[in-house]
Amino acid sequence: MSDTSDLNKDKKAPLGEVLEFMRLLWAVDHGLQSTSKRMESTLGLTGPQRLVLRLVGRFPGITAGRLAGIMHVHPSTLTGVLKRMEKRGLLERKSDPLDGRKALFALTDQGRSMDVPAGGTVESAVERVLTRLARPQLQAAQEALTALAEELGAADATTEYAQATASLGKDEAAKDDHGADGTPR
Repeated sequence: MSDTSDLNKDKKAPLGEVLEFMRLLWAVDHGLQSTSKRMESTLGLTGPQRLVLRLVGRFPGITAGRLAGIMHVHPSTLTGVLKRMEKRGLLERKSDPLDGRKALFALTDQGRSMDVPAGGTVESAVERVLTRLARPQLQAAQEALTALAEELGAADATTEYAQATASLGKDEAAKDDHGADGTPR
């Protein structure tokens, strides 16, 4: 009997905690990739591009380095994404008046029109899941994912995100604790 048929017979195959967690991570990764491709064909933006759009909308005047830190990617990874979005008229780039070597990004009018919750996105799937989780479950999931990100070498990005969110006003931070309909999570 093959390994695959053994797993199909017993959906609760004794993988152990580590392999089961990894299996779920790969399922999430696959879902992210599939949804991103679907978003590109329906919305004209991939998942990462939409995240850039939403983050630049949240932090107008953000630098590419700070954006990369929040997204847990190397700045060079974002270069092409930012250029494509700028070329499409979704982002505008301005020189930092304090340091001309840095570029600051903001949404254009067209970008702002897309900076709204939309169905069929990774964001909408995450929001639906978050509304079903109790606060302790959400905190435990965040702690596990943060620890894994740090273990895999994204500690600097986690710190960058903390610094970026610290600059949010109380009103913006409060929005993060509520669903799209305004109800607390």
